Amino acid sequence: MEPVDSPGNEPAGAPAQNEVAAAAGADDRSAAEVARYSERLLNEGHERWEGDRCPICYLYIGLPVDKHVKMNICCMKRVCNGCSLAARQRGLRGCLFCRTPRPSDEASTLAMIQKRVRKGDAAAINHLGNKHYNGQLGLTKDVPRAFELWTEAAELGSVDAHSNLGALYYIGDGVEEDKPRGIRHWQQAAMKGHVSGRYFLGVAEFNKGNHGLAVQHWVICAKMGCEKSLNDIKEMFMEGQATKAQYAEALRGFGDAVEEMKSHHREEAKRLGF
Repeated sequence: MEPVDSPGNEPAGAPAQNEVAAAAGADDRSAAEVARYSERLLNEGHERWEGDRCPICYLYIGLPVDKHVKMNICCMKRVCNGCSLAARQRGLRGCLFCRTPRPSDEASTLAMIQKRVRKGDAAAINHLGNKHYNGQLGLTKDVPRAFELWTEAAELGSVDAHSNLGALYYIGDGVEEDKPRGIRHWQQAAMKGHVSGRYFLGVAEFNKGNHGLAVQHWVICAKMGCEKSLNDIKEMFMEGQATKAQYAEALRGFGDAVEEMKSHHREEAKRLGF
């Protein structure tokens, strides 16, 4: 009788040796691809994406961005509070970027956003998704509609939308929970310089017990001006989960980022509560 492991005599349903070898090779290639992708993830996206710059002074906007800008929904440009204050002091009104008069009420604001949505503006589509998610501008809170809009915006290249989708999938908010899919969206955002996407990757790694990776993501965030990341690293350092050198690196990077975002007009706007 031929040995059962001879070529051509495998038990029914068992893979042949060449198939096993091919599968092993595929696993090796897959592991190598994962390693390369992980390396890219940590090496790319160290500079914030261009949408985080004020289009007037061209400085990066402070974090969280929504606290430090005036949104111009006519062109979806976010102008920093410093430039907005300076323009008002000079008597300028309307959008500082395209000079369009500001809408006077919620209905006209929504109409202006929808006009840009119809033109396929990724930022406007993402913004409308935000309004549906939060139930603003007279809209009823509608997470499924927000999900649809964010998906469309992400396909058009919106890194904000990728970050939003990551959160929905990760916690199962309005969609079936799918943490790996949520993480993939955050990865897409992080590699393009999206601070929140990078921050939440750190959260995901921390939740899995991968403290070393969490710190690496948060150090990158801190160097882009994310104070929450800095505080998380400090807490990990106090708990013995991060090194003194890592905390010092994050602290220096955060200080440099904050200094680079300062301007006379921004400091004045902050002082006036503008």
